[in-house]
Amino acid sequence: MTDARGPALPNGGAPHAPGTPCWVSLMVHGLDTTEEFYGALFGWEFRPGPQQFGPYVRALLDGREVAGIGVLPPDRRLPVAWTPYFASGDVDLTAEVVRSCGGTIGVGPLDAADAGRLAIGSDPSGAVFGIWQAAAHLGTFATGVPGTPAWNELTTFESASVAKFYETVFGYDEEPVVSADFDYVTLLLDGRPVAGVHGVGTSVLRDRGPHWTTYFTVTDADDAVDHVLHLGGQVLEPVRDGAHGRVATVADPEGARFRLLQGPR
Repeated sequence: MTDARGPALPNGGAPHAPGTPCWVSLMVHGLDTTEEFYGALFGWEFRPGPQQFGPYVRALLDGREVAGIGVLPPDRRLPVAWTPYFASGDVDLTAEVVRSCGGTIGVGPLDAADAGRLAIGSDPSGAVFGIWQAAAHLGTFATGVPGTPAWNELTTFESASVAKFYETVFGYDEEPVVSADFDYVTLLLDGRPVAGVHGVGTSVLRDRGPHWTTYFTVTDADDAVDHVLHLGGQVLEPVRDGAHGRVATVADPEGARFRLLQGPR
């Protein structure tokens, strides 16, 4: 269904530059059914990853790792959600900066076998994100083809203060949208856009609070939405035309939300 042949790995296969979104991971209750859903939707295949925290697999597209899926501990009532990870040269130091800037660290820092070192935290508004210091596992390098992560966007109350948090932690610059009725900041790393922060006020976030959303590239957004429904998922926001292509918000059978992005033709 998909083809991930593309450009060679950046930096000759070296770790991502600090601050780069480098991985997305999903924790679920049913691993087998989740593999079936994303395998059919994106053409992913799966192989085991580090197991010291429970069952965990890496999703591959044409032999390249694109995402991870693990099993939630049965005694922990955590939301089923995609979590972006941002690269760090020193996860312990980055975790200290997160805390000093008003964020929290809920997991780690700790080693993930020989793959690398990680921490999972939340920003001052409560949105969860991961920090990854690569060792054997560098993260996602397959991009720009169907079935790969395309963008990560934070939905929060207002963009300014939260964007400052991420700028301090990861060294971003910001590019705000100058508009009276659209609160949006693009986060830049070395001049290139790497993530977005969308402020929507308080009322829109009552159902789940501030959160990150991962966009995945698809060839045809309308066809992908039909496929999501056929596979037992939900359509939360129908396909619409946006500045960067056609976008739909959907959820997998366990309720994990993500967006489908068909780039402009």
